[in-house]
Amino acid sequence: MAPQNFLIRPLLGLALSVLLLGLQGCAVVAVADAAVTVVATGVSITAKAVGAVADAVIPDGDDD
Repeated sequence: MAPQNFLIRPLLGLALSVLLLGLQGCAVVAVADAAVTVVATGVSITAKAVGAVADAVIPDGDDD
């Protein structure tokens, strides 16, 4: 075995480990983004429903 292989293999393993750790960070960000999107959509739908109920219950002053 050549002396170069003793240096290349550990460096290759280290580079692969760093790459995989970086990809885990992307997965965490993707899951957090999905959770925020779900909550924001729920809040938006609730706000629209409350606004529609308020418009139906509170008179607007127009006598048709």
